[in-house]
Amino acid sequence: MNVNVFDKYEFFTGVPDSQLKPFCDWLLSKYGVSPDRHIVAANEGNAVAIAAGYHLATGKIPVVYLQNSGIGNIINPIASLLNDKVYGIPVLFIIGWRGEPPGINDEPQHIFQGEITLKLLEVMDIKTHIIDKDTTETELSDKIIEFEELFKKGKSAAFVVRKSALSFSGYTIFNNSWNGKLLREEIIKRIVNAACNDIIVSTTGKTSRELYEIREQNRQGHENDFLTVGSMGHSSSIALGIALHNPDKRVWIIDGDGAFLMHTGALAVIGASAPKNLIHVVINNAAHESVGDMPTVAGSINLLLTAQSFGYPFAESVYDYNGLDNVLTRIKARKELSFLEVKAAAGSRKNLGRPFLSPSENKELFMRFINMET
Repeated sequence: MNVNVFDKYEFFTGVPDSQLKPFCDWLLSKYGVSPDRHIVAANEGNAVAIAAGYHLATGKIPVVYLQNSGIGNIINPIASLLNDKVYGIPVLFIIGWRGEPPGINDEPQHIFQGEITLKLLEVMDIKTHIIDKDTTETELSDKIIEFEELFKKGKSAAFVVRKSALSFSGYTIFNNSWNGKLLREEIIKRIVNAACNDIIVSTTGKTSRELYEIREQNRQGHENDFLTVGSMGHSSSIALGIALHNPDKRVWIIDGDGAFLMHTGALAVIGASAPKNLIHVVINNAAHESVGDMPTVAGSINLLLTAQSFGYPFAESVYDYNGLDNVLTRIKARKELSFLEVKAAAGSRKNLGRPFLSPSENKELFMRFINMET
């Protein structure tokens, strides 16, 4: 089904999803990133609040797009802001259905979320309609007309999108002007070499997949690494909890710019806690690369000043491999909370694999390693 049916709406905001890539490509082709028409939000709750502001200012219906893993981030603003028993602010949601049951293979972090997606939306009093490969534009247009009657009553509605249900072609590729050149996989290799026997906590998406493959290539075990396969944006908080309760072991966070932005308030807590054994590395490619390369705002803000303002005593940025190797050597000797931004290019190997370890196996190996070392 072609996504042009959404052309009647005038404002869009959200967090990208690979399952919604044709829709996201259409948005970038039509509007790029434009504050008055299309905003790539820091997280899904942020998008709902922006959408609410748009409706309050214009009286029109905003569209919020997200992966179903982000439903947790929208529960509060839906229940306490949008709901018709509160302000009655209508929003049209477009939600990628990862982990769709039954029998659709997906990553382990999507399995339970996929099972409860429709139930969560029902509990939040959001009328849903499932889009699949057989959905026609006429059917969808009729459903939008039906939804508009709900919108008049201050209620919200959602299209839940199955795998390969959307299509779009003939668009202009969005030009991301970010000038990062380093490859993330090579960056991670150098961090692994510098970390030696330290603990590494890696963020959601391709970062954890690349870390896993690097260990395989090095013929190393995986017990040092906690691969945060889900819970985007929370790897830094997980690492903080580990570092505070394992003070004799250095802990590295390998973060991404999208995840870094998603829950930035965590940085204030990390800065206030100031564990001397924590090194926070953000690989900044200014894109949500794991879910389709939509841009983030990390290409236009100063991450170093952000970290410093939250209390990180050391912060540095690098853009070449020599600079990276140099700072990795220096940062280990400092023995204080440290922040490192590495400016990178988007992209990964086409044959990048996925971990053979299950999340629970990863957890057991990792916990045994910590207990053995402490």
